Amino acid sequence: MLKHVVFLKFKQGVPDSAIAEMEDGLAELPGIIPEIVEFQSGRDVAHSERSYDFALVSAFENLEAMRRYQVHPAHQKVLDKIKGLCNSILAVDFEYVL
Repeated sequence: MLKHVVFLKFKQGVPDSAIAEMEDGLAELPGIIPEIVEFQSGRDVAHSERSYDFALVSAFENLEAMRRYQVHPAHQKVLDKIKGLCNSILAVDFEYVL
């Protein structure tokens, strides 16, 4: 299995409504993209100086499945919105055994 972890740091002044719209778009992806095995996302609640604002954790059968997800038009549409909201996007992809 492959775990895909993403951290988002929003630009200053991004309205809550834009973040909520992004969350709605992300929430639709598991129902649209069959490669997604697991999918969770949410806003940071600790608000420490090292915190990012939002995280997404998803799982795929393998690297090839994740790559199909990444180029899927529904993912690309949400990703375009995310890029417009963020100053920084970090990602880590790692293999694991169930």
